[in-house]
Amino acid sequence: QAYLSESGGGSVQAGGSLRLTCSASGNFFATACVGWFREAPGKEREGVAIISRDGNWAKYADSVSGRFTISRDDSTKKVYLQMNSLDPEDTAMYYCGSQNLRLASQCNLMAGDVNYWGHGTQVTVSS
Repeated sequence: QAYLSESGGGSVQAGGSLRLTCSASGNFFATACVGWFREAPGKEREGVAIISRDGNWAKYADSVSGRFTISRDDSTKKVYLQMNSLDPEDTAMYYCGSQNLRLASQCNLMAGDVNYWGHGTQVTVSS
């Protein structure tokens, strides 16, 4: 059964860091692009970062490039999002999502292309 679960959210002051973890179960993981998406109150869900199934390719939203790093560990079926230099604008619910059966060139930051979602973890950055 396919399952994604996020952890690691919390409250932090501007300039601080957090690491989010997405834990997966199910056979889909090995051939899926897995990414992080976020949704702030009153805004649409947006893609933050996504990583290819072999972990060799990643794409970031311009707003987080240079501050966030995505990585994956296929042995434990986990995907991480290291978030540094956090800004109040990063405050949102963060979701893990998979785009299944995709080559690296097909991974993208479009929430509409996600097949499976986790339930989210809240990140709050105070100034």
